[in-house]
Amino acid sequence: MQLSLTEDQSMLAKTASAFIAEHSPVSRLRKLRDQKDERGYSESVYKQMAELGWTAIPFAERDGGLGMGMAGTILVTEAIGRGLAPEPYLASIVLAGQALALGGNDAQRQSWLGPAIAGEKVLALAYQEIGSRYDVCSIKTRAEAVGGGHRLRGQKQQVLAGALADAYVVSARSAGADDAREGVSLFIVPAGTPNLKVTRQYRIDSRNTALLELDGVELPASALIGKLGASAVLLENVIDRATVALLGEMLGGMTEAFDRTLRYLKERKQFNTLIGGFQALKHRAAKLFIEIELARSAVMAAARAIDEDLPDARLLVSVAKARASDAYVQVANEAVQMHGGIGMTDEHEIGFFMKHARVCELSFGDAAYHRDRFARLSQY
Repeated sequence: MQLSLTEDQSMLAKTASAFIAEHSPVSRLRKLRDQKDERGYSESVYKQMAELGWTAIPFAERDGGLGMGMAGTILVTEAIGRGLAPEPYLASIVLAGQALALGGNDAQRQSWLGPAIAGEKVLALAYQEIGSRYDVCSIKTRAEAVGGGHRLRGQKQQVLAGALADAYVVSARSAGADDAREGVSLFIVPAGTPNLKVTRQYRIDSRNTALLELDGVELPASALIGKLGASAVLLENVIDRATVALLGEMLGGMTEAFDRTLRYLKERKQFNTLIGGFQALKHRAAKLFIEIELARSAVMAAARAIDEDLPDARLLVSVAKARASDAYVQVANEAVQMHGGIGMTDEHEIGFFMKHARVCELSFGDAAYHRDRFARLSQY
């Protein structure tokens, strides 16, 4: 498995990094947060991302994509993570977009996926429920057959980019017990559908999320994605891809936090001496560098395993998520501590990385969950 970047990938990484540095400094996230912006991101910045081709990267050419897979996607999300850019790339492209690409029919992909790739529409995947705890098949929302279509009742929480999204890919149970693998179905629900209530939620890292309440939402037969009651595997595959994309974002965040800390160690003086010269801090910085590089190798391996459809792809995703979760939290904690008192203040930007690290750690399964999943998949 090749873990070095190709010439095209190196160019993409450099372009993405330059764009984020220019258009999405962390100060922009602070401004959106302080203004309590309802959308939580810039539509114009997201449109520029689409024009650069980022939104087309993970998709096949038949859908208007570039076919660069997850190996290309993580180069973009790493740049996004460096600037903590809040645009709905992960939510619209890798979560809801992949669900449509992998399971949608031609009409659904033309109506929703095409505009999402063009940056004209934002999609969101609504699959989490209270008490589901990383189990995509733990679904209480019900889909009842009615009049040739379906009626949905239930509630979805933490819908990433759910506030003001144009449509939602919603998981619902059309048959079986609340935790059964059989009977899981996916539906496309346009925003503004009668009996759909969307409530804005705020995460600690200031990202746009929403609570969805479906109180008898009636959908036509054309709203069903894939086969009725057979979407468990599809949903798991989508979450694995989203996990890898998030891992790229985590790499960017921990790398930026580390780079900022190194600069601080080389500038801050105590007792007329640069604190970067203290041996204890050198050792801690070296440890963080090692953890970041180990995480990077694991993430690249997971991305390529998914692209090549390797049999151990899910194992490698869990290895990468467990390692990156631990590494990002450790780097962020150490970054704040090495910045001293100023690092504890809201006025300093380093704290934004610590908040984002906490959210990323728990998204799509924390380190403990993925170590357990690795053991189960390995039949320990």
